[in-house]
Amino acid sequence: MWTLNDHNWLVEQFEAHRNHLQAVAYRMLGSLSEAEDALQESWIRLSRSDSSSIENMGGWLTTIVSRVCFDMLRARKSRREELATVNIPEPVTSRRDGSDPEHEALMADSVGLAMLVVLQRLNPAERIAFVLHDVFALSFSEIAPIIGRNEAAARQLASRARRRVQGADSSSETAEHRQKRELVDAFLVASRNGDFEKLLTVLDPNVLLRNDTAFVPAANTPVVRGSQTVANQFAGRAQGARLVLVNGSVGAVVAPRGQILFVLEFTVAGGKITGIEMIADRSRLRRLDLAVLNDL
Repeated sequence: MWTLNDHNWLVEQFEAHRNHLQAVAYRMLGSLSEAEDALQESWIRLSRSDSSSIENMGGWLTTIVSRVCFDMLRARKSRREELATVNIPEPVTSRRDGSDPEHEALMADSVGLAMLVVLQRLNPAERIAFVLHDVFALSFSEIAPIIGRNEAAARQLASRARRRVQGADSSSETAEHRQKRELVDAFLVASRNGDFEKLLTVLDPNVLLRNDTAFVPAANTPVVRGSQTVANQFAGRAQGARLVLVNGSVGAVVAPRGQILFVLEFTVAGGKITGIEMIADRSRLRRLDLAVLNDL
């Protein structure tokens, strides 16, 4: 017979694992509010289960929240919603959905914004297999029933996801690739710090910036020429930008709360940045191949 003591014990068990479950759900879904929905559904399933048969509560809850997230990701896909969420994010002051934007921003940063963006480009099964194995160290025998595949297939999905997620190995970088990477990184650091003089040192005097008019703040300036003008546009304005590989080349992504706002592609020649192209159009963003770039 169900008692209040049973309920209180389940609540204690669930709360003891809440932080871990939230971390799992957030990495899979990329949204704090959706992660909370997944936790709520997991709690409902726990409250309706025979808890006396659960030997490992942490493992059981991880499996349940993973299955819930898998279902949510597939439902997203069936509604033809792109896993790489490229809509302009809602204002960070909005709390109407019950989420905490500041907490979500901190969580996204702890995951790594570039990683979060790339994870959202994987299909549901790839994402579940990769996150559970590579991030949370679950075995493929545990992952397989969650995604409805056999162990070999789960291993293959994680491997395929890993190849898409991982960036260039710094030990195998060419001198040209590394120089571009260092230039773009220096550009982003100077931009974040509002260091106008440093920006001028990495920009070619005749640098050409092509803004995407789909990004409303830049709609009136589709083309910007010259290092002084380009430096003025970027000084102090790349707080959320992170290095990524864009179609195999060093670029940057601006993704508040893990949602892609725009991507920057860079052209380098003679040790200077000679061209920057902003990509904000949704259809173009969906066609980009993004990957995490390892630390310098």
